[in-house]
Amino acid sequence: MSDAKIIISDLARDIVQRGLSVPAIFFLESSKYVSFIGSQFLVFLGPIATCFINNKKFYNFTSILEKKSNIEFLISEIERINLKTK
Repeated sequence: MSDAKIIISDLARDIVQRGLSVPAIFFLESSKYVSFIGSQFLVFLGPIATCFINNKKFYNFTSILEKKSNIEFLISEIERINLKTK
């Protein structure tokens, strides 16, 4: 499994553990077609945001968001983990 898939799986696990599966899936489904624009906006905010969070993790996350296939994988991971925990 690639690094991006591992990061996405960890994020999906955190979302399910916090009980945010339904709102996260709703948000991701409604915004997956503009994910590239969102990732570029995060790159624009990068110099300010990296003052508060890890520089490498932030830019890894923005590169993951650029691809719609990664958003779809995140949705499927949330659904898979959510079904497994029930």
